[in-house]
Amino acid sequence: MINTLVSAWKLEDLRKKIFFTLMMFIVFRFGAHVPLPGINNAVLQELVRSGTILGFFDVISGGAFKRFTVFAMGIMPYINASIIMQLLTVVIPALERLAKEDIEGRKKIIQYTRYGTVILGLLQALGMALYLARSGAFLRPGLHNYLVVAVMLTAGTAFLMWLGELITERGIGNGISLIIFAGIVSRLPAGAVSIYQYLTSGEVSIISLLLFAIIAVVIIAAVVAMQQGERRITVQYAKRVVGRRIYGGQSTHIPLKVNQAGVIPVIFAMSILLFPSTLASWFPHSSLAQAIVRFFDPRSVFYMILYALLIIFFTYFYTAVTFNPQDVADNMKKYGGFIPGLRPGRPTAEYIERILTRITLAGAIFLAFIAVLPNILMAITGINVYFGGTSLLIVVGVALETMKQLESHLLLRHYQGFMK
Repeated sequence: MINTLVSAWKLEDLRKKIFFTLMMFIVFRFGAHVPLPGINNAVLQELVRSGTILGFFDVISGGAFKRFTVFAMGIMPYINASIIMQLLTVVIPALERLAKEDIEGRKKIIQYTRYGTVILGLLQALGMALYLARSGAFLRPGLHNYLVVAVMLTAGTAFLMWLGELITERGIGNGISLIIFAGIVSRLPAGAVSIYQYLTSGEVSIISLLLFAIIAVVIIAAVVAMQQGERRITVQYAKRVVGRRIYGGQSTHIPLKVNQAGVIPVIFAMSILLFPSTLASWFPHSSLAQAIVRFFDPRSVFYMILYALLIIFFTYFYTAVTFNPQDVADNMKKYGGFIPGLRPGRPTAEYIERILTRITLAGAIFLAFIAVLPNILMAITGINVYFGGTSLLIVVGVALETMKQLESHLLLRHYQGFMK
């Protein structure tokens, strides 16, 4: 990894991309410290400390929620809009045709996602303002102040969406994922301080801390191994004579990743589970809302089971959206490729789909297990930190994907130098 970063920094165009990404991180962190006017910070911080969902939401936003800055809602409305758009793409034929088109069709899908982000962001911001008003967090209650806060929160989310698209276009990696990554990593120093305070106050023993550190290292190694794991299907290409040249005849493979969907299922499942608790928090005096908050407490058994099931579902869903075995089989048949022992076409597609289903199940169960494991470890070791399995999966997954993109850029430069 260090060699890749050093090699990338030596190339001027990659250095500019890395520098641009770092500058966008600085802009993001600056906005995460610009507070909204008229908010009682003492009341707000007490709400964050008393609510586990709000505390976890604060981790994802990089501490912006606790300070209630312009980026307090983070990028979650964009993620929810993306989930809705992908589900609608499967259901509505017109959207499915747009998704299969070239650049113009994808541009329209992105535009619809942006509109959905603004609408969802405004609804969530209004609900958040209403919740804070009922909790007494406004210094000067009034409809005008509520609307101002809601509009500013929506504008902050829209700006983060634009920032993520800029990073994707001009920087390195997926911009939206990197923004979430930056928000989580920014809380590491505060988490280290909290653990140190637990240790000095005697709330946590040194043995529990060492056990926690060993398990964390093992989990990180397992996540890396699973993210890099793949099942290779051997493909043989028949020899073809075109003019005086002979094409084909070589053997290659199709790499099927064990975790084809990456960290997207974790982000999707997390955003879905945050939504009911956010809605319920708008009505703190309702018995139904209090029951919903209890059910969706990350420490509850119901939450962990539902979280694991959603991760498994979104793993299969996102894999089905991004990888089509029939298209792979058709392309192989078009260029004279075949899997030894199988006929080209439908039998090949069914074979690939069968293998993909099996390895996706292993990847989905692993993601779900890692996501809920830290909640169990916190109960065993007594170390209560919000940097749990979800955050760990996102950080490791995004880091690996970004490094792969850097390596692909370097490989492309090497090929260009060879051809010249």
